[in-house]
Amino acid sequence: MIKQPGIHLTIANTIIDLVQGDIKEHLPLARIPLRGDILGLGTTTSIDNGELMFVYDESDAETDIFKCHANTGGIHKVCPGDGSDHFPYVCFSSDATDMGYSIDLLSLNSKSDWRLADWVAAAIDSLDKPADLYGVRAKCQWDDLVITVASKLCLNQGSRNTNSGPTAGLGSSIYDSLQHYLLSDKPSTETEAGIQYLGDALDWDCCGFFDTQPEKGRVTVAQAGANLHIHGVSVDHRYGGHLHHEHSCTRVLRVDELVIYPIETINQLGSDLAITDLDFDAGTLHFRVSNCGAMDVSDIGIDVVPDNRYSERQYLRLPWLAAGESENFTVVLSLASGVHQVLVAVDPSGDIIEPEEDRKNNQIFLDCVVD
Repeated sequence: MIKQPGIHLTIANTIIDLVQGDIKEHLPLARIPLRGDILGLGTTTSIDNGELMFVYDESDAETDIFKCHANTGGIHKVCPGDGSDHFPYVCFSSDATDMGYSIDLLSLNSKSDWRLADWVAAAIDSLDKPADLYGVRAKCQWDDLVITVASKLCLNQGSRNTNSGPTAGLGSSIYDSLQHYLLSDKPSTETEAGIQYLGDALDWDCCGFFDTQPEKGRVTVAQAGANLHIHGVSVDHRYGGHLHHEHSCTRVLRVDELVIYPIETINQLGSDLAITDLDFDAGTLHFRVSNCGAMDVSDIGIDVVPDNRYSERQYLRLPWLAAGESENFTVVLSLASGVHQVLVAVDPSGDIIEPEEDRKNNQIFLDCVVD
């Protein structure tokens, strides 16, 4: 087998970030290059919840992103400006065209009870290209397939749980609260309660990732053995969603095609808010809030506190600030004659996900003298 170069993966937030709730960082569709074969998956906003599927169209050598609707299991192509083109969690590769390993399926010596994760794990074991993370594309026929749609993972989660470790909120039943759908030849009387029958669309195109270190929660749920996270669409483009490949009602009939893409580098995007250009003149405070990070941010709080007197605190709210942009503010302060110290802090409650070292520029003190 001829070795192929690896793929570069970009991750905007992580699965752990998503399930802990209150995602206020977003990556717009326009920031994702879709020319070529782009591997990826993700979730849309809490306002318009649903799974994202990356589908490669060989006819025009471009990847389309489809969104699955939580209430129907149906899909539509995501387009700029359609209301669902900002993503709180998404990961995507560089162009992987002709850079994957097409697996000789007969050489894997598959067993009749294999699940899709078994096929992928065996395919990876057959390669001589080690990696921490692998992209996966597969064409599968299913006897029965359960899919889920993220209708609750990032909707009304309440405040982020920042004090319970890196896997806070990750229980063994993480998918139990989501909407479940069944694809099968006919509805089954044995189907578990809460699973809605969709139809007999059993031929699927799938795209996802296999993480050898799932505990990191980068592209899979941070649980032991949860290596494979994969989304898909039926080839007739009627349905799509998260493939619940480990569900007891899911049974793969056969894998028709399997391509594995070793990931060479991983770039994790983040936020970095900053207060700059702080000045006080003639009773008016001037300052600028800048988004120095790589993610758009929403619903940002700003505190202005004179002389550590929070009873005189002024609180501002910034609805949206795109990556690389800034917003100027002026605040009138009635300060008595003398020396004062004014604190200006953006995101004082820590709602925006930033590395701790990047939070140092979130606040600034200004010493000023009023005559």
